[in-house]
Order: sequence, then structure tokens, then C-alpha cells
Amino acid sequence: MTDSTDVAAQPGKGSRVKHTLNLVIGLGLAISLLVWGLPFFAKTSWSDVWKVVQHIPFSHALGYQALMVVGLYCYTFTITGAMPGLSHPRALILNVCGSSVGNLLPGGGAAGLAATYTICRSWGFDARRVSTMAIVTGVWNVLSRIALPVIAIFALYFGNTGQPAALTDLAFAGLASGLAILGAFVAVLASERAATAIGRAVDRLLSPILRRSKRTRTTSIDALVRDLRHRINDNVRAHWFSLTAGLVGFFGVYYLLFVLLARDTGVTLPLGKLFAAYAIGRLLTAVGITPGGMGVTEATTAAVLVGWGAMPASATATVLLFTVFTHLMEVPLGGLGWLAWTVIPKASSEEMSAVEAEGA
Repeated sequence: MTDSTDVAAQPGKGSRVKHTLNLVIGLGLAISLLVWGLPFFAKTSWSDVWKVVQHIPFSHALGYQALMVVGLYCYTFTITGAMPGLSHPRALILNVCGSSVGNLLPGGGAAGLAATYTICRSWGFDARRVSTMAIVTGVWNVLSRIALPVIAIFALYFGNTGQPAALTDLAFAGLASGLAILGAFVAVLASERAATAIGRAVDRLLSPILRRSKRTRTTSIDALVRDLRHRINDNVRAHWFSLTAGLVGFFGVYYLLFVLLARDTGVTLPLGKLFAAYAIGRLLTAVGITPGGMGVTEATTAAVLVGWGAMPASATATVLLFTVFTHLMEVPLGGLGWLAWTVIPKASSEEMSAVEAEGA
């Protein structure tokens, strides 16, 4: 007979083992894709890539790093729009701390969210405001990553630069599906009837899958959609400009960084094709099998650039350097953010009690 305490302890132990296994597999896959997959799919070698990278002046590297920080500051407008009362410097700290955690772990969004919750609570924000901020910024990020390829496909399709007919047809299909997703979300926000109809339709579609698990057997997508709508509608209506402007600035600055790196490494593709490759890369960062989609993003983006005529070593150097500045460098910045958080005054116990009472 198994002791009840042992039974209770097993899920926690199993969860830790599973988490560790996912971490090892995710990091291993990311390293494999970067070390082997990136030059393989780009049809180049690391020695050729290094010849390109070593010609980048150190002054340019410093400028690229500064530009990356400007992009991160632009994103603070999205965060402060989703959580009124939060200052831009604190939003920047929140961003780099959460990103540094997320970039280190496969599917690191959960760990990043936990870090965000801890930091915001220490500043006196109640749990509901933190969760609403996380939902709003998460939805806006997903929509923007869908919108970027839609814009790129639209530009490539209507400014046809000699793509094969099959690629043109695929681009049109991608444009239509992306617009459909964006349209559905707008409908959910704008109309209670549309939110109910879409939620019930998704319920019918996913119910055979949800019923297979005890954890999701009672899940109602309809209820989740309506709760999501009510929680973010007021925030979006009041702060949609700040939410959108922050992401436009963030992705715009990062695209400028991508273009400057491409030109510095010898990639001379038209700006439209560079934007399409950049948009594909931003969409793939949502892939959760590796930390921040690392490896998957770089190999795919480099292959796209090479397929459109870029020199293999130059294309690989572009995506590699872009990853260094926008992904890896967030880790030391996150360390500085955590250090800043430790010295910033926290909410007192009386203030925390007042916040809890107000939230109740």
C-alpha cells in the first residue's frame, strides 16, 4: 500500500523531472539547430560566416546595441498602456527581467510571466491588474506577429518581384488566412454576439480533443472568449493607441536594425524581401520547442534570404548577429534589470493590504 504523502509528492517530483527534461531537450535542440542546422540550411560554413562577421566595426556593434535598447524602450508604451500607473523606467525593467527569463527556458513564457507577477506585486499592483496586463500585451504581441507576415505578403504579392506562380498563390492564401484571424479578433472585441458565436464554434471544433483529458474536460472556450473580451475591452478602448504605437515602434526599430545588419554584412536584397524575411523570423519566435524559438528562427530566416538570392555567408551572418543583439543580449540586460529591481523601493505591507482590500 502506497502512503498518501508519497502519492501527493509524486506529481511534484514528476513535474520537476519533466521540466528539467524539457529544458535539456529544448536547449540541446536550439544549440544543434544553431551549430549544425544554420550553416546547413543556409548552404555555408562557419569559417565563411566568421570572415563576414569579423569585418563589422566595433563602433557599429555599439550602435546596434544602442538601437536594440531604443526598441525595448518603445515597447514600454505597450506595457504602460496595458497597466496604467506604471512608469516607463519600471516598464523597461519589467520587460528585460521577464524576457531574460523567457529567453533562457524552452516555453519560457510561463517563467517570464511568474517573474512579471512577482515584480509587479512588489510595486503594489494587484493580481487582477497584473493578469489583465499580461493578457492584453500577450494578445497584442500575437496579433502583431500575425500582422507582420500579412503586411509582408501583401507587399510581395501586389509588388510582384518575379516570384513563381506557386509562391504567389501561397502568399495570397497566407494573406487571406492572416486577415481572417485579425478580423475574428476584432469582431470578438467589438461584438458580444460575435464573441459568443466564435466561442461556441471553437467549442464544437475542439470538444472531441478537450474531452480526452480530465484537466480540460470541463473547459468552455465560449466562456473563456467572453471572459477575455470583458477583461481587455475597457483597457483596449482607452489605451489602444499606446498599445499599438509601442509595438509599431518596437518592431520598426528592430526592422531597421535587421536592415542595417544586412547591409553591413553584404546582403543587398530589396527592402520588401528583407521585411518579409524579418516578419517570418518574428513569427517563428513564438515557437515554444526552443527558448524564444532560437535555432528554428535563424535557420528558417537564413534559408529564406538565401532562397531569394542573398550570399549564404552574408545571410547567415545577418541572422546570427541579429539574434545576438536582440535575443542573447537581453540576458545581461535582464541581469541589470533584476539588480535595479532589488534597489527600487517596494510597496509597504500597509500599501499591499490596501491594494488587496481595493481588489476585493
